[in-house]
Amino acid sequence: MSEERSALLWQHSLSEQPFIASTAIVRESELGGWTSIGHGSKLLESSIGAYTYTSDSVEINYAEIGKFCSIASHVTINPGNHPMDRVMQHHATYRRVAYGFAETDDESIFAWRRTHNVKIGHDVWIGHGATILPGRTIGTGAVVGVGAVVTHDVEPYKVVGGVPAHPIKERFTREVAAKLLHIAWWDWSHKKLEECFADFNDPECFLGKHGR
Repeated sequence: MSEERSALLWQHSLSEQPFIASTAIVRESELGGWTSIGHGSKLLESSIGAYTYTSDSVEINYAEIGKFCSIASHVTINPGNHPMDRVMQHHATYRRVAYGFAETDDESIFAWRRTHNVKIGHDVWIGHGATILPGRTIGTGAVVGVGAVVTHDVEPYKVVGGVPAHPIKERFTREVAAKLLHIAWWDWSHKKLEECFADFNDPECFLGKHGR
């Protein structure tokens, strides 16, 4: 996304009514309040928690995504698989109607995709061009690096990167991460978030005030 286009995307004010860019496609999906879906993004049968945003050209299929997630441009979450066990792996074998091979499509492929959905926790940052493969779970507070391909589950507050993605470091100590998970600030009301907003810049201060 160019700086000019990015600036235009964030000139609008967010609210309880989700913002969907004019070139985005959202099908059979649920969006929470204060969400923003960027230009050219495509969502299919997915749920997006409050405050989560996508940048441009993001593809999300069959996924459950938490609140306050930051999804950079050209991320793919749950890309489609082809049936490699068949003689023909082309999608004509299951999108049969479009090619005139049958009067109905092969719904078993789509059913498999739905049962291998991706689950992403809260406050997850997914870097530019990353891919999350089917059936994976990414824990709250995790970071997925630029261009990473996630083939295994990612623990909360873990930073991963590479192809395939591997652990790089922990964002916080396990003790701090456990306290943040217990506080569950992502479930606070908008009013409480506003009242405590300055605290989020200092983990020690935040835990001192809210970790009891």
